[in-house]
Amino acid sequence: MTKKQKNNLIRCIVSLILVVGLSVGFHFAKVPWWIELITFLIPYFIIGYDVLLRAVKNIRHGQVFDECFLMAIATIGAIATGEYREGVAVMLFYQIGELFQSIAVGKSRKNIADLMDICPEVANVLHEDGSITEEDPDDVEVGSIIVVNAGERVPIDGVIIEGDTSLDTSALTGESVPRAAHPEEEVISGCISLTGLIKVRTTKEFEDSTVSKILELVENSSMRKAKAENFISKFAKYYTPIVCYSALALFILPPVIRLLIGLPADWTIWLMRALTFLVISCPCAVVISVPLSFFGGIGCASSKGILVKGSNYLEALADTGVIVFDKTGTLTKGVFEVQNIYTNGDVSRDYLLERAAQAESSSNHPIAESITRAYKKEFSNEINHSLIYDVEEIAGHGISVKYRELPDGTSVKYKESPDGVVESINKMEGEKEVHYKIFAGNLRLMKMMSINVPQEHDEGTVVYVAESVIASDDREDISSKDVSNNEIRYLGCIVIADELKSTSADAMKGLASQGIKTVMLTGDTEKAASIMAGRVGVSEYKSELLPGDKVNEVEKLLGGLRDKSKLAFVGDGINDAPVLARADIGIAMGAMGSDAAIEAADIVLMDDDPAKISLAMKISRKTLKIVKQNITFAITIKVLCLILGALGFANMWIAIFADVGVMVLAVLNATRALRVKN
Repeated sequence: MTKKQKNNLIRCIVSLILVVGLSVGFHFAKVPWWIELITFLIPYFIIGYDVLLRAVKNIRHGQVFDECFLMAIATIGAIATGEYREGVAVMLFYQIGELFQSIAVGKSRKNIADLMDICPEVANVLHEDGSITEEDPDDVEVGSIIVVNAGERVPIDGVIIEGDTSLDTSALTGESVPRAAHPEEEVISGCISLTGLIKVRTTKEFEDSTVSKILELVENSSMRKAKAENFISKFAKYYTPIVCYSALALFILPPVIRLLIGLPADWTIWLMRALTFLVISCPCAVVISVPLSFFGGIGCASSKGILVKGSNYLEALADTGVIVFDKTGTLTKGVFEVQNIYTNGDVSRDYLLERAAQAESSSNHPIAESITRAYKKEFSNEINHSLIYDVEEIAGHGISVKYRELPDGTSVKYKESPDGVVESINKMEGEKEVHYKIFAGNLRLMKMMSINVPQEHDEGTVVYVAESVIASDDREDISSKDVSNNEIRYLGCIVIADELKSTSADAMKGLASQGIKTVMLTGDTEKAASIMAGRVGVSEYKSELLPGDKVNEVEKLLGGLRDKSKLAFVGDGINDAPVLARADIGIAMGAMGSDAAIEAADIVLMDDDPAKISLAMKISRKTLKIVKQNITFAITIKVLCLILGALGFANMWIAIFADVGVMVLAVLNATRALRVKN
């Protein structure tokens, strides 16, 4: 409990003791009414002074019709009519309900607060002279070396250059098992180095780092309200004035009518009914419990490593009927490895791998990186990038580059000149460079270039490689030449496989059990996509898709949705950003996903675990179920008690239950959103 909550609890206990003591005492000892009034005003002001002050302050600011005004009018009116005990009891139980609500909000806020605590206040920057200074993370430049001691949080994203440690990523991912981290591995801000000192070279500015993005998402999430929350806000805006004027009419109209027909007015009776009507009508149960339910659901999700950018997305997720998955990096690990190399004719295996690596060395695509890794492992050599030029990325097809091959025995030197760095080549007289154009990509690229492929392969992701000799001349003379009139020789292909994530199949089973249709979109061949779809267990799949085709497929699926069903898309790459934005709900992989994908998404999975989607569905559906329960329960009880109060069948004690009792029950029900089993 906070200090304020403890003070409120003490006030409730003191007031309760005084009310019970005074009620018992005055039951056995009759005293003048003014003594009874003064003594009951003591517990009344102890428990209700802050409510009265808020009511007065709100009235001064033009905010008349709120729960403080209702409580003040109802309790003062009850005391004015001699119902001292009931007046104090209404205020006491209202404050008990507020205490319950405060504690419940505190619990759900704790999960958010734990997440907000992941931001270190300083970064230990290592300088060239060996000194270390503490600096504000905002002031640390990209490429700086920072030192993270055991037990400290990583302040900025970067790459470990020295040291080994175990990383606690629980605050970001919800994963309790520490992860081993070694040199050359990426580390994200917000993690805790548990076992050792590491030195990290920063790769991002603080404002672009993971921890900063997360804090921004959490801080902005409360601004995006669900439809149910917006409904309740509008409901309270019109409901409160209506019931106040209705209570006034209940106090005035019946006595006036009675007088007109010759009956006693009974002003006191109708005043008590009007006051009871006011107490019953207080909308606290609905107004408090609905936002609290969503807040609890978002807090529960964050503790599991699922960042929801607003309660509107949590609400939409509960109505999701179709979830579309990108394959690479989403259902698979995105770590490709060369599995097989198929050569054509007399082309050697080494020659094919070398040409493929020269073509792919200019790309940072995971497939390209797997080929360059295989080349370095095979030849223990780096690719000479100075010999590669005119790189052209062909979206959805592959890549083409021009490569100059130097004669054997040629030496290349670089020297400074007034015009910059110039190249000096020392080669034997009469020897010429040979310039090639290399093509590396999928079967569509080969067909586009009219390259004959004798044998197609479809057991995985396949990179086909071809080349053409452009000329044997200096670079300046041939840089604008093309290969249209030159014969293109097909060299062979390289088969690359991506490993399936261990939880992908379980994720599909979990979603299927909830009645969710799952669709996989991939650029793989039909056979490779079919094999992967069978292994992961998706409902259906689409293969051989270009980046733009994914948007078209999502459009078709959106057009086929029934009723109010929603579509969610799950992806991780930059090319997924348009689809993430187009879907009803975009879900991005937060650990390895691109910044563009995370920015476009509505929900972020901090540990890239697709099984968390099924968990997020459970959280959203449970939250919506609780919200509907609270709205239905609260409004039903309110309407019933309002009718009974207007007819005189409900006294002030029933009014207390209708107000405070319903609020306490609704708040307690709302706290269930904080706990969802994995």
